[in-house]
Amino acid sequence: MTAREFDAAPPALTVSDVRNFRDAGIAGLRPGLLYRSASLNTLTPEGARQLEALGIRTVIDLRTTAERAAWPDLHHHLELEDLHHPLLPDQDADFAWPGTMEGTYRAMAELGGPSIAATVRHLASDDARPTLVHCAVGKDRTGLTIAVLQLLAGLSEAEVLTDFVRSNPHLGLDTDEPVYYYDEHGTRHRSHPVAPELLHLALTHLRTSHGSLPGYLEAHGVTPVEITAVAARLRA
Repeated sequence: MTAREFDAAPPALTVSDVRNFRDAGIAGLRPGLLYRSASLNTLTPEGARQLEALGIRTVIDLRTTAERAAWPDLHHHLELEDLHHPLLPDQDADFAWPGTMEGTYRAMAELGGPSIAATVRHLASDDARPTLVHCAVGKDRTGLTIAVLQLLAGLSEAEVLTDFVRSNPHLGLDTDEPVYYYDEHGTRHRSHPVAPELLHLALTHLRTSHGSLPGYLEAHGVTPVEITAVAARLRA
């Protein structure tokens, strides 16, 4: 950890009825380019105006096809490029989401390569505009994707982990009160806090499976030129 007082939380951002919304440009990274949040299925017209004021023109949705059908994002006539890059597949006869958080993070590392690579390639493009990345509640799938981008831009893993766990207070997961979410079938589940060990587990898997983080991305179609471009774009 450097002496730049990274533990001080960045200024809070509020978008009406969108949970866990914040700028991923922290600790010397470029602000106003990469944002993260929960889904936009509860976005209000006022929230849409706030997104417009921030310059956000692209939304990358990491949810499954079933989640998008059950809770479609609302745009309220805001012109947004909608990119769907599911980080995990829909649950069916061939795939069931793991029953533990450790299993989920391992599955995200093993199966999420095409999604993460697509997000990296998008941000590396010359015409990339301010972009919002989201999943259902913006802590696990979004957390891993943002972590990879922040690491590519030069943050240390300690800095990335510090930012990662900020989802807990943003979602009320740092209290003793249970927080629930509903899946696409209407079944209620308890939402679990994120922990540094979970992200570390996934990042370790990415690195060991392909030798390095760039190696992992290159194995999923990202070129060295694109990796260099996205790193430069995200740095202040």
